[in-house]
Amino acid sequence: MRWVHIALMAAPLIQVSRTADGAVTYLVAMPVEALPPVRSRDLAAAWDAARDAALGALWGSDRVFRFRRANGGTLDMALLDQDARCWADAVDSTTGMQTSYGLSLCLRLLALVALLARAPWLGGLYRLTRAGVHLDPVLLRAAAEAQLTPDAQFDDIGFRRHLAVLPATGVTP
Repeated sequence: MRWVHIALMAAPLIQVSRTADGAVTYLVAMPVEALPPVRSRDLAAAWDAARDAALGALWGSDRVFRFRRANGGTLDMALLDQDARCWADAVDSTTGMQTSYGLSLCLRLLALVALLARAPWLGGLYRLTRAGVHLDPVLLRAAAEAQLTPDAQFDDIGFRRHLAVLPATGVTP
C-alpha cells in the first residue's frame, strides 16, 4: 500500500487588497464579535501611535471591511472619517491589520473612542490634559478584553459589567 501525503492549505482569515488610489479592503472570514481580545499594553501603544499620527496629520487611507457573519451574511464597514483612517493607519503601521489580532486592536481602539464620546459614566477613568488624554489602566484592560458587538462597538451594559470585575487603579498622569 502506498501512502499519499496531501497538504491542506487553509484560506487566510483576512485577505487584504489595496486599490490604485490607496484604499485598503479587508475580507474577514469571521464575525466581528469573534475577534480575539488583545493585550492592554498593545492597546495603550496603539492609542499613543494614533495620537502621534493625528498630531502629524497622517490621515491614512480609506479602509473597507467585509466581515462574514455567523449566519452566512456579511457586515460591511467603511472608515471614511479622517480621524478613524488616521488611527487605523497608525495601528496598521505599528502592529499590522492583516491578522485577527491587529484588526481586533484597531477596532477596539475605534470602539473605545466611540465609547468615551457617548458614555459620561466613564469620566473617572480618563483625564484630559494639555498633553492629551490619560487613560486609567483598568479602562484599557476592559477595552482590551471586552467582547465587541456585531457592529464593532462596545455594548455599554456589557462594558460596565466587565469594568465591575476589574480592580480599580485610578487615572495615571
